[in-house]
Amino acid sequence: MMERKKTDCPALPPGWKKEEVIRKSGLSAGKSDVYYYSPSGKKFRSKPQLSRYLGNTVDLACFDFRTGKMMPGKLQKNKQRLRHEPFSLTKGGKLDLNTTLPIRQTASIFKQPVTKVTSHPGNKVRTDPQKGTEQPRQLFWERRLKGLRSSDVTEEVLRTMNLPKGLQSVGPDSSDDTLLSAIASALHMSSAPITGQTSVAAEKNPAIWLNTSQPLCKAFTITDEHIREQELKVYQARRSLEEALTADGLARATENSGEQLKSA
Repeated sequence: MMERKKTDCPALPPGWKKEEVIRKSGLSAGKSDVYYYSPSGKKFRSKPQLSRYLGNTVDLACFDFRTGKMMPGKLQKNKQRLRHEPFSLTKGGKLDLNTTLPIRQTASIFKQPVTKVTSHPGNKVRTDPQKGTEQPRQLFWERRLKGLRSSDVTEEVLRTMNLPKGLQSVGPDSSDDTLLSAIASALHMSSAPITGQTSVAAEKNPAIWLNTSQPLCKAFTITDEHIREQELKVYQARRSLEEALTADGLARATENSGEQLKSA
């Protein structure tokens, strides 16, 4: 059961409505979702959608999507945060751009020396030649990617891709979604070619003969025909995107001209 309350939104242009949907039952009872409707009836689920639609006609920098009110104090806090962030970076802070996959690091039973690495030109730092060659990986770590799904700005789950027939998984409890995530991670993190498990013994006992630097799939071969098929799909996707953007631009122009005629 849900309770819906639709009211006018004074912070937006005339004709805009704000709807608050309150859940009455289930595990999320008491929580509410907020939506906005344009004068033409178009529904918006998030502030980024609202900003893209209104463009430069309305300044939503201090607009609070939850309450539907302009909150100048919120804009002031954001300005202060942005003012202090560059200062903190100049003091030696660094952005965390690490995209390393979640791999469990088992504690070593041997005592290992710790070397402090700094950027001071006068410091002499010893380097370990074996440190950057190969890092240990947990066996079947790809299983932790199971169940993870991507979503868009409206928090709707995106449809997953379909794997080609030539890609077959290897190992226990390996699904197509997990294999797709593992291959995407391998392409992103490794500069080496992705060939799959070339050893036939890995199919019989992957716990012993598995190559951890390759995804959990059987060996496959990419032909020129496969490349041409992918090029055609990319071309069709770009054409569809171009047509959708053109149609959206025409629809916005027509709607804006209609609203101007009504206001005149």
